[in-house]
Amino acid sequence: MNQFAFTLIVISAAMHALWNLLVKRSHHKTVFIWWMFIASGGLFTAVILTLSQPFLMPDLHTILMVTIGAICFVLYHLFNGRAYRGGDLSVVYPLSQTSMIYVPIWGVVLLGEKLSILGVSGILLVICGTYSVQMQKLSWAEIVRPFRNLKSPSVRDALTAGFIYSIGSLAEKSGVKSYSPLYFTYILVMIMLFLMSFNILRPKYRRMIGAEFRQHWRLILCSGPIMMASFLTFRYGLNLSQVSYAVPVRQVSIVMGVLIGILFLKESFGKIRLVSALFIMAGVALIRLG
Repeated sequence: MNQFAFTLIVISAAMHALWNLLVKRSHHKTVFIWWMFIASGGLFTAVILTLSQPFLMPDLHTILMVTIGAICFVLYHLFNGRAYRGGDLSVVYPLSQTSMIYVPIWGVVLLGEKLSILGVSGILLVICGTYSVQMQKLSWAEIVRPFRNLKSPSVRDALTAGFIYSIGSLAEKSGVKSYSPLYFTYILVMIMLFLMSFNILRPKYRRMIGAEFRQHWRLILCSGPIMMASFLTFRYGLNLSQVSYAVPVRQVSIVMGVLIGILFLKESFGKIRLVSALFIMAGVALIRLG
């Protein structure tokens, strides 16, 4: 992975961790995320209108890829939310991150990407770090705990979320290869906003829309540029690198999220989180070298 692509994806990871901090500080999380997409989509539109270059009409392949990506990411959030409602964080989180297992496989088999030994080693370290970050203790029983009850709806939903995310990442990579990452990201955000609006306008959420904006309008306005920066830097980085490397490198956002939790939310670090963070950082370093 070249230095510029690596830097873009690390910046994206930092922005991703930052907008997740904003979500944690909100009240109605689902409504707040919708408002974030409103802010990001409005800012995107304003930027697009100021560009001298005319809007590039996507071809059929790009439309298909961006639509698949948008649907996959909306479904990812849906299944992830369902999993968290019925399962523990320490079980759901590792399983929802299994996309990193699938993405390198799709990259090699379907996109013809070639991975170095250092790169593969880095991916494995990132997977280990991401999987272990929510473990309660270091033991074999704890390692296999998320897989003990595959009949559980929350376990199945978390695994489904991870698989769907990997398909979305593959569609994104295929889409930005032959189309502007700026316009691809803009269309992606607008389609996701359109799909999310169907859910948010249901009676159970409708009364929360105004209340959430009145309570957290400053956070919502801040979220626009943060989310836009997160989306754009990742897609530009994805355009310049292999998806097999890009998705694992973005997991450095977990380390940043842990640091934000310690510095701003006064969360405890713990030995397991420290070891997991070191695994992720070492893996990201190997991917960069590989």
